Amino acid sequence: MSDERQNEGGGNAHVRDSIALGLAVGVFGLSFGVLASTSGLSAAKACALSLLVFTGASQFAAVGIVAAGGSPLSALGSALLLAARNAAYGLALSPVLPGGTGRRLVAAQLVIDESTAMATAQRTPAAAATAFWVTGISVFACWNLGTLVGALAGNSIGNPATLGLDAAFPAGFLALAAPHLRQRRGQVAAAAGAAIALVLVPFAPPGTPILAASLGVVPALLFVP
Repeated sequence: MSDERQNEGGGNAHVRDSIALGLAVGVFGLSFGVLASTSGLSAAKACALSLLVFTGASQFAAVGIVAAGGSPLSALGSALLLAARNAAYGLALSPVLPGGTGRRLVAAQLVIDESTAMATAQRTPAAAATAFWVTGISVFACWNLGTLVGALAGNSIGNPATLGLDAAFPAGFLALAAPHLRQRRGQVAAAAGAAIALVLVPFAPPGTPILAASLGVVPALLFVP
């Protein structure tokens, strides 16, 4: 009986954590909506991005590049590079997410950093599946609601920098990248990518330095054991 209660308590704990994570991500959705609105996107376009793309890094990169005067091709390339990691997440989660084609298509839309992290932190496949679905649905709902509110309120808020909203996503992105910097390969890749971007920023069109910085992984893979 005690084991059952512990399992039930653990299950409730990761469900609560998943919902709390979704609420926290809603703040990032709010900042995206504001930034998209002040960058010239309509509320409908901002909401469509969040509904269809649903990966914050790619959305912020695309909107930021276009707002800075970059070409749509640069925005698309940067967004695709940042979203490529989700394919690896999907492969890692496939064993704990069985089901037919329709179920897997829905799951594919919810494969993001947060749902992957919560799922892989669980000890059993059943708990992993529960954590994935609760986190994915919670984040999806809160992210899109935050985007809608931010996009509608963007013009009245004005410059997002006055509230510090422009720093919300970079801070979150650094938090996600920090664990990789504990490894030698991550350090080399980050240093090489930063150097490439710094060299190109004064000369290259907006968005191009971000694309080129991805080449920083090459020396990390080739020369770091």
